[in-house]
Amino acid sequence: MATARLSELEDEAWRGFLYAHDRIWREIEAGLAPLGVSMAEYSVLALLGEAGRDGMRMTELAKRRLMSTGGFTRLADRLERQGLIERRRSADDGRGFEVVLTADGRALLRKAWRQQHSDLRRLFFDRLEEDDLRNLAAVWVRLAPEDGDGTS
Repeated sequence: MATARLSELEDEAWRGFLYAHDRIWREIEAGLAPLGVSMAEYSVLALLGEAGRDGMRMTELAKRRLMSTGGFTRLADRLERQGLIERRRSADDGRGFEVVLTADGRALLRKAWRQQHSDLRRLFFDRLEEDDLRNLAAVWVRLAPEDGDGTS
């Protein structure tokens, strides 16, 4: 039985994506390491930073991070032990939990944002022209899940 193969262009595009993703991810992660935060932890802190002072429900954070509820709970436990987040019973229904950044979490997030911004400039944005960015943005839109919420 014949195996489907990628064309040379498809292979070059796919391998290039994987290599660039891996290299950029590792360098950004290395930039965050001195702050004592992993990429997974940073992504949760960043989502909470974007959510503002009201925070976000645990279930929504897990969904946006594409994590299982159990996996996300363990991650939230670590962040809470470090004093970076606080979980509160939902004021809306009292059943779920909302997560908010603590003052220490906001301070760490500001440092992490500065570090990540610097790394993204150096590793990605400074290497691309505006047309490249426009084209990439269009590609990501076409590759987005059809339900539009970041999940399949």
